[in-house]
Amino acid sequence: MVNKRKIRNSFRLFGALVFGWLYIPHFMIGGRNKFIRSDVERMLERIDLRMSPIIGLLYFLHNDAYFRSLFYFRIGPIASLFIGWYRPGDKYFTISKTLKMGKGCRIAHPYATILNADTIGDNFTCLHCTTLGSTSAGRPFIGNNVSLGATVTIIGNVHIGNNVKIGAGSVVVKDIPDNCIAAGNPAKIIRRIEEA
Repeated sequence: MVNKRKIRNSFRLFGALVFGWLYIPHFMIGGRNKFIRSDVERMLERIDLRMSPIIGLLYFLHNDAYFRSLFYFRIGPIASLFIGWYRPGDKYFTISKTLKMGKGCRIAHPYATILNADTIGDNFTCLHCTTLGSTSAGRPFIGNNVSLGATVTIIGNVHIGNNVKIGAGSVVVKDIPDNCIAAGNPAKIIRRIEEA
C-alpha cells in the first residue's frame, strides 16, 4: 500500500533541500537556539520521515508558514524584522511579543490562532482557532504539558495547571488544576488524569 503522506513529505523535503540557501540567515540567527531546536523535535513527531533536528528546521522553515511565525517569535522582533520579510510567517497566527513561552511547542495548522497569554510552559500543543486572550483582569497562565483542542478559548487571568487537556470548542474562564481533562462551555473537569 502506498503511503501518500510519506511521499508528499519526501517531495517537501526535497524542495527544502533545493532551496536551502534561502534560509542561511535563519540558521545563522536561530540555528543554535535551544527553544527552536526543542520546537523542531516536537514537530518532527508528526512527520513520517526520519530527519535530524537541523534538517527538520530547514523542512519546517520552507514548508510551514505557521512554524516560521513561531521561529520569528523565538528570535525576537528585531532579528525577525531583518529576515522575516522575504519568507514571512502566517498572518493569521499571532503570538504576543510579551508572551513567555517554554520549550517544545507543537502547533498543528494554527489558523486564526491568537496566543496572548502571560506565560506558556513546556510542551504546549494547540490546534486551529485557539484564543488565549486578555481582559482587564489579566492574561492566562498555561502550565507544562498542556494540550488544547480546536477552537479553545481561554480568557482573562485564568491558571491552567500542568498535564491538562482541554477539549475542542471549550471556553475556559476559571482555573483548571493539574492532571485534568476539561471540556465544555463553560469548561468543566470531566476526568482526572492518573499520574504515572
